[in-house]
Formats: sequence, C-alpha cells, structure tokens
Amino acid sequence: MRQNNHVLKLTLSALFLAMAYVLPFLTGQIPEIGAMLCPLHIPALLCGFICGGPWGLAVGFIAPLFRSMILRMPPMFPGAVCMAFEMAVYGAVVGFLYRKLPQKKSSIYVSLITAMILGRIVWGLAMMVCMGISGGAFTFGAFIAGAITNAIPGIAVQLILIPILVMALEKANVVDMR
Repeated sequence: MRQNNHVLKLTLSALFLAMAYVLPFLTGQIPEIGAMLCPLHIPALLCGFICGGPWGLAVGFIAPLFRSMILRMPPMFPGAVCMAFEMAVYGAVVGFLYRKLPQKKSSIYVSLITAMILGRIVWGLAMMVCMGISGGAFTFGAFIAGAITNAIPGIAVQLILIPILVMALEKANVVDMR
C-alpha cells in the first residue's frame, strides 16, 4: 500500500508541475493582470495540500526554473531563481501545517495564509541577495510592490480558489490529503 501511495503522489506532483507549465498561458491572455494572478503559485500550493510538504516543496522549486529554461519566462535571474525559493516555501509550509493542524476548515486558511506570508518573505530575502550579487538594490518599497501591491489579484484568487478546491477534494474523497 505504501508503494502505491508514493506512486500516486509522484504522479500527482507531475500533474501539478504540468499545470504550472500551462496555467501562465491561460492567464497571459489578459495582459493587464495576467502576471498579477500569480498562476505558478496555484499548482505549488495545491501540491502541498494534496501530496504533502516534501512534494509541494519539490514542485514549487522546480516549476519556475523549468519554465524559465524551456520558455525563458519568467527570466531566470533573478525572477525564476527567487520564485523557486518562494514557491518551495509555499508547498512545504502548506503541506506541513495542513497535516499538523486539527481537521477543520479553518486549518486550510491558516495553512494557506501562513505559507503565503512566509513565501513572500523568502522571496524578498532571495531578491535582496540576488540583487546584491548583481550589484543592484532591492528596497523595502520594491518588496511591498512585488510581494503585495502587484500581487493583490493573485492573492485574492489563491484565497478564494484553493480552499474551495481543497474542500471539494476532501468531500469527494478523491485523495487522502491527511
């Protein structure tokens, strides 16, 4: 039974990685807000919820780097590199907390919001390091703009869509997420 569970999580993780590759094509059709919808974040967060922290971490880290290598979007440095750390934190934290917190609907939101906050902090720290390495500067204003202001549509989508999907999958018993 354990081997089947591992194969299922590997398969689902591959599906989430494929979603991370494809979703930006859909949101890119709305140039004004396409990037602000943060389409790469959704598969990493869902993978963490469904497959667990280690799988969410892997998908979150690989997705932006893979997409950058193949399509050059997001640009590898500093964009994809910093996003890889941010999204790895999303997948790891949401997967870990969701399994450790009581089985309540509120745990979905606590896990999600905590992961989103910590991921954005890690993104800011990664940007600061990357910009320092390249001789640039990453200001607090740039952090607020990149992590919050420009991401408001994506934050709203994540806070609405992900809990709905997680609750629907739990109710349907599609996969054992705990």
